[in-house]
Amino acid sequence: MSTRAGFIALIGEPNAGKSTLLNRMVGAKVSIVTHKVQTTRARIRGVAIEGEAQLVFVDTPGLFKPRRRLDRAMVAAAWGGASDADVVVLLVEAHRGVTEGVERILEGLGDVTKGRKVALAINKIDRVQSDALLSLTKKLNDAFDFAETFMISAERGHGVDDLRKWLAEQLPEGPWLYPEDQIADLPLRMIAAEITREKLTLRLHQELPYQLTVETENWEERKDGSARIDQLIYVMRDGHKGIVLGHKGETIKSVSTAARTELEEFLGRRVHLFLQIKVRPNWLEEAERYSEMGLNFKDGNA
Repeated sequence: MSTRAGFIALIGEPNAGKSTLLNRMVGAKVSIVTHKVQTTRARIRGVAIEGEAQLVFVDTPGLFKPRRRLDRAMVAAAWGGASDADVVVLLVEAHRGVTEGVERILEGLGDVTKGRKVALAINKIDRVQSDALLSLTKKLNDAFDFAETFMISAERGHGVDDLRKWLAEQLPEGPWLYPEDQIADLPLRMIAAEITREKLTLRLHQELPYQLTVETENWEERKDGSARIDQLIYVMRDGHKGIVLGHKGETIKSVSTAARTELEEFLGRRVHLFLQIKVRPNWLEEAERYSEMGLNFKDGNA
């Protein structure tokens, strides 16, 4: 039996459930999942196996109307992920339907996908009645010629197996692209930084999740099998530093504990995590910060 392998881009508006679907497909947490929009910054690749096929998922940043350099770089990365893929899956939230953002994506899809197969995955189906689902399916399929439509709940797993099987059949024949036991092609340093950034985002809520970034500055393997990880949290103002620290350092302590616990689970060994906060007013305009996030600085030009 011949093997298949290829890239599948997951695209959609922010918060459509792309990261949740990626993690469900891969069977492990490789992408940051929060209820904040625009949390995925880099194109994260997760690897799943279905029969003789290796599916390499590209979880792109959500497509939205960009305002800042970082926004523009994220949107460019999302469309880039779609144009490089063998198959594209558009995720639409069932309860939100055809929003302005979805209309904008539908307009751009034809140019970017250029004849590639595009599947429609209507997500969060448990939030609406079946007649509303049928009407939404018709509306979307009238607007674009989707190869197939799937009704799914990425969070609960409904319909995800059918989608994965269909995707496996669409991929080109060829050797696998990654070792069988590899689930992501992001460097561990970046995964570690994303885990800490997720914990900060969850803890700080609306305060400043988009005005901070995390970088893994140093990773030291110790003789006892544990790892020492030093990370920098970049914020834009002195006042932000106080918010991240919290009263008597409580916020940074709880973030550090939550991130360390998840890192130990992910790596399967002990982790010593050290976080430091640095004020860099212009980090959003520094090319180096973008390459750390897996984005192209030049894509952010207006």
